[in-house]
Amino acid sequence: MTVTRRHFLFTGVSAVAMLGAGGAMARYFSMPQASAMSDTPAPTLVAADAAELLQAGPLGESALGDPNAPVTIVEYASMTCSHCAAFHKDTYPALKEKYIDTGKVYFIFREFPLDPVATAAFMLARCVPESQYFTFVSALFKNQNIWAFTDDRVGGLTKMGKQAGLTQEKFDECLTNQELLDGVNWVKDRGAKTFDVNSTPTFFINGEIIRGALPLDQFEEKINEQLPS
Repeated sequence: MTVTRRHFLFTGVSAVAMLGAGGAMARYFSMPQASAMSDTPAPTLVAADAAELLQAGPLGESALGDPNAPVTIVEYASMTCSHCAAFHKDTYPALKEKYIDTGKVYFIFREFPLDPVATAAFMLARCVPESQYFTFVSALFKNQNIWAFTDDRVGGLTKMGKQAGLTQEKFDECLTNQELLDGVNWVKDRGAKTFDVNSTPTFFINGEIIRGALPLDQFEEKINEQLPS
């Protein structure tokens, strides 16, 4: 019988809840980053084809705002990226209030996990009710020290999941869902191969790539260039 990547990474999740570091899920969470990509911003600027960029992945888009807004921002992020967390703490709230909530910007958030722990976090975010998705993502970024930068990553993510209403059964089911795993990886692979995403966070503002967690005033400058006069 062929042993799939899913079985290697996820088999025995329930046992881990009881045995801590003794199971396969603990090995999964303790794996080093397998990608050469980093969360350090790179200076390269490229432009993406707008229609191709807006093609949704197999899991659908996680987005906020008016799809007909004059400006579309696509963010590729990793849940374990400290720069992404800083953006969502320091810049995103004002960006949302001033541009997304007012119909000027359509904001699309896409998965680009830099390590297996970030992949698991994204999978859990897809398992909470859709209306709570961005609230849960914000909580994960805000509390990275609880689940991403700790020796007990399984326990930390379990705690975050329970706070979002995920039972242990739902938690286990979510992290053994091959469709979710494949969907998250599809978004990441396409971002890297098609749109030259090689660091997080990476943004596309109406197709123009912007790498790094820019402060609000620099985002405003880029957005205002695209708004109708």
